[in-house]
Amino acid sequence: MRTMVLTLILAGLYTTSSYATEYIYRDLMANTLPSAKCEDKPSAIATASKPYNMNRFTKRFCQSQGYGWHVEQVKDNGKPVCEVCEDSKTGEQRCHMEDVVVTCKLIKPGSVGMLPGKGVE
Repeated sequence: MRTMVLTLILAGLYTTSSYATEYIYRDLMANTLPSAKCEDKPSAIATASKPYNMNRFTKRFCQSQGYGWHVEQVKDNGKPVCEVCEDSKTGEQRCHMEDVVVTCKLIKPGSVGMLPGKGVE
């Protein structure tokens, strides 16, 4: 009986002490960088659109906005754009993704935790 009462008290503490976090959102459109090596066109497109590359570049896009910006979602992966390598005799190419649209978020200042000069209520 004693542990059930303690559990109910603790559950009440968790539900009454939660605060809503507010965010600021911003949509960005940018291009990724081309891959380092030259490949045939299908392989170059696959390399440019790999999830690892998309995650890495979308994270960079949001971080370029300043400290605290994070990726909320990728709205559009963009389209692949390829260029023939200058020193390639077989037509190998480098590709990048163009017009990638990503939504970035930032925690709105003052929406989380204690505000300066305010006590715990």
